[in-house]
Amino acid sequence: MKLKLRPAENSPLEILDIREDHIRLDALLKFAVAAETGGEAKQMIQDGEVTVNREICVQRGRKIRPGDIVRAAGRVLAVRTRPETSHADR
Repeated sequence: MKLKLRPAENSPLEILDIREDHIRLDALLKFAVAAETGGEAKQMIQDGEVTVNREICVQRGRKIRPGDIVRAAGRVLAVRTRPETSHADR
């Protein structure tokens, strides 16, 4: 899975670009370094410290899709489909 994380301009929102149609919530937290380990991500989710689209989510395997907004560890992550790039950009 190819991922890219970058801050949005003039916004506290961070953009997570994915090539797949989804990413698991626990994997997203690890990739974005909102959690240092899978165990920490699992605990954050089970403790109700993570929201998806403004609702507390306690399912670590929840599929996060483009358009979803995840809040965890004081960060706001927006998931979107990674724009197509040319071979020179890879």
